[in-house]
Amino acid sequence: MRLSTKGRYAVTAMMDLALHDGKGPVTLADISRCQGISLSYLEQLFAKLRRQGLVKGVRGPGGGYRLARSADAISVADIILAVDERVDSTLCEGREDCQDGERCLTHELWNSLSKQIFDYLDGITLAAFLSRPSVQAVIERQNGGGEGKGEHRMHVV
Repeated sequence: MRLSTKGRYAVTAMMDLALHDGKGPVTLADISRCQGISLSYLEQLFAKLRRQGLVKGVRGPGGGYRLARSADAISVADIILAVDERVDSTLCEGREDCQDGERCLTHELWNSLSKQIFDYLDGITLAAFLSRPSVQAVIERQNGGGEGKGEHRMHVV
């Protein structure tokens, strides 16, 4: 599977938005600071996410980004595809020309793995992932220590 930093960062940023859904827009600067992702990189990712209808921008004071759909209607696969990532374990990117222009011996194996990975990621919504006890524990730990006071502190990696 070829999942680059682009896909991982897009999922992380969208998780951050989902965590703050209903609390107002989140600025890319907040996401950048809290998630350790460069602001210019986030701007590129959010242009793609906006074009695919996953986020919407809010202008003006207090503006930023919010989810364009509910967190239970956005899968991890939706996010990865929106930023032009592929969930593909084959060497030929699914073209079946892996060995001298023909299908290789193990193409079916890697193609099946790709489908299973995609189906897994497509079955996980932002809301479902955020509701996992292990994720809630990380959020609680990162927001703990009495420093919450409305600060945007959640780190998802």
